[in-house]
Amino acid sequence: MSYTFITLASKVGELKLVANGSRLAAILWENDKPDRVRLGPMREAPDNPILMRTAQQLREYFAGTRNRFDLDLEFAGTEFQKKVWAALLTIPFGETRSYSEIARQIGNPSAVRAVGAANGKNPISIVAPCHRVIGASGKLTGFAGGLEAKEQLLTLEGCEWSGAGRTDDLF
Repeated sequence: MSYTFITLASKVGELKLVANGSRLAAILWENDKPDRVRLGPMREAPDNPILMRTAQQLREYFAGTRNRFDLDLEFAGTEFQKKVWAALLTIPFGETRSYSEIARQIGNPSAVRAVGAANGKNPISIVAPCHRVIGASGKLTGFAGGLEAKEQLLTLEGCEWSGAGRTDDLF
């Protein structure tokens, strides 16, 4: 596979947008762990159409004028991870879900921790809105971009979460 990328300055830090051909393969965080999303070698490609479209749609999202993304996506992961990531795409703008709700949605209600692990490996942050998944208590939980970025994204979308503060509790 041949991956290309561009970088985008955003309200939540610099993002690396990665494509595989004509599909978006990843949105990586400035301080992302190197092994969180495993991709092959990359080369910069500022003229790649899907990367340019992604950058434009993200600018609109951060400006508050876009609440849906219209991009061709390519998720690389296990079948279980792909089910979780597909479920993320069904969470409406401005709403949140718990890890247990996602586990029930994919037909595996006892897989709450596995859902949390898959959520943490989501390669296409923001577009596949893993930031909309919170603990069952309503508190904010782990996020690859950091809890401050998660809070910023939820606030941008007008989400309300019932729990005060942050937690590592998924249940």
